[in-house]
Amino acid sequence: MKLPREVPVMTLPNATLFPQALLPLYIFEPRYRKMLEDSLNTNRMFSVAMQKPGRTRETPSVIAGLGLVRVAVGHKDGTSHLILQGIARVELEETVRYKPYRVQRIRPLEAAPGNELVVDALIAKVRELLEERVVLGLPFPFPFVSSTSSKPVKETPPGFSATDVLDYLDKLTEPDQVADLVSCAVLAGPSERQTILETVNLEARLKHLIHFLMAEIKRQRKDKKR
Repeated sequence: MKLPREVPVMTLPNATLFPQALLPLYIFEPRYRKMLEDSLNTNRMFSVAMQKPGRTRETPSVIAGLGLVRVAVGHKDGTSHLILQGIARVELEETVRYKPYRVQRIRPLEAAPGNELVVDALIAKVRELLEERVVLGLPFPFPFVSSTSSKPVKETPPGFSATDVLDYLDKLTEPDQVADLVSCAVLAGPSERQTILETVNLEARLKHLIHFLMAEIKRQRKDKKR
């Protein structure tokens, strides 16, 4: 798929769009209504970037997710619900314009394959930690974010269980997808998710994921001992 050189940018608090992941959004602000209309009339793409923490003015993180609108349902009041599918991690470069909505140049970021033996060992460790999460009863948060909220809305879609998630992950053949989609499924912390998104190197990304999973498991074990 050919990616555009310039795309609209939607800046949201605590939002992370991973490649291949689905992000439901509710569009209600006038500028984003216009953005969606223009996107649907062109390439159906726009980027979602996390607002940099501690900033009062709109300041998107440099590394963001580029998404493709898969489904959009408009309402009589001009608002819309849509499903955005991540198609690439990108670096946001110079701003082309700010009105009526932000548009920036982008540079796609792709990971090199990495050492196959090392990557396989890291993925095996991730799988082991996921199984341990299941034993400990830890949830698979599936954090969804809407543009109406400053916090992730933690929901587990009906019909999805921990076993379903593990079975699905076992079917993934690309290590890059495993790293991103596991992070999407289990990491509820916005900073952790953004760290994974910003880490292009595959081995480093998997190591970050393992670190986050081990820290979560350690906290859970301590809580159970109290």
